[in-house]
Amino acid sequence: MNLMKKETITLLINGKKQRARRFWLVTLFLGIGALFLCCAMLMMGNTIYPPEIILRALLGEEIQGASYAVNTIRFPRMLSGLFAGFAFGLAGSVFQTMLRNPLANPNIIGITSGSSAGAVACIVLLHTSSTTVYLVSIAAGLGTTLVMFALAKGRRFSTSKLILIGIGVQAMLNAVVSYILEAGAEQDIATAMRWLSGSLNGVRLSELYLLLAAVLITTPVILVFSRQLAMLELGEEWAAGLGVSPDRVRFILMTGSVLLIATATAATGPIAFVSFLAGPIAKRLTGHGTASPLASGLFGAVLVLLSDLVGQFAFELRFPVGVITGILGAPYLLFLLVRMNKSGEL
Repeated sequence: MNLMKKETITLLINGKKQRARRFWLVTLFLGIGALFLCCAMLMMGNTIYPPEIILRALLGEEIQGASYAVNTIRFPRMLSGLFAGFAFGLAGSVFQTMLRNPLANPNIIGITSGSSAGAVACIVLLHTSSTTVYLVSIAAGLGTTLVMFALAKGRRFSTSKLILIGIGVQAMLNAVVSYILEAGAEQDIATAMRWLSGSLNGVRLSELYLLLAAVLITTPVILVFSRQLAMLELGEEWAAGLGVSPDRVRFILMTGSVLLIATATAATGPIAFVSFLAGPIAKRLTGHGTASPLASGLFGAVLVLLSDLVGQFAFELRFPVGVITGILGAPYLLFLLVRMNKSGEL
């Protein structure tokens, strides 16, 4: 009997080590992939520059043509894709795990719609500067989240209620955006539509500071609470029994995730399906029972960087990154709905 117990314990320990090894290998692979894509974005364009020229330009040396292309156009574009993709992937994974629903991502429950409505109103109706659009978009995303939680508040937190309210808020805000576009001047529509499609075009370095700060501050906090996040997926009663304070953990994780989504949306527009795809695919790659926020964030970064390169150079016409991620994400959404329907989850 003791021998069987020892063998069982040994199998469990070995299985845990194998999962941990696979997780770190996949995470390392995703990190290397993101770094490779960052280098490709700096090198590729109308003129392809070798790594030596890129490095000299980034270090401040004045090189005719290259300095402007690298420092003003390609470097901000690369940073926005890297950090926005990471933010969307990380926050989407947190929402899906915490609300225990693969459909519960910020695009579907209305957070990005709030940011979009604020930005489009500034572009089309108020004709404000890009800085004002950026700040209003963040404020609108945060405000929308507060409204949803106020409406969903009751004697106890209900994920189903929050998701339903979020879907309703999203529908209402999408209608507001459509009305603003109909009522706006024709010359403003192209700018608004480009922003709504999710694009890295024309991103300036000065517009990325809040996004960089949000990612650098909130990511360590979310990673520290990732174990409690996995426990929340078991249900509030189980999590509380394991020593987790559901309300406190949920507040911290929700606040950090909403801040990531709001700043990322303000910088690049609502890039479609990144927050929806990153968590489930990272879970499959790592082989973990629950999604890893770190792996999900890295996969989101890889997805955005790769999609932007495909949109810029794979076709005769250039497409915004959101168009490419939308093409990739829509079939996966249909597949997920069919699978959930067959398993009785819908």
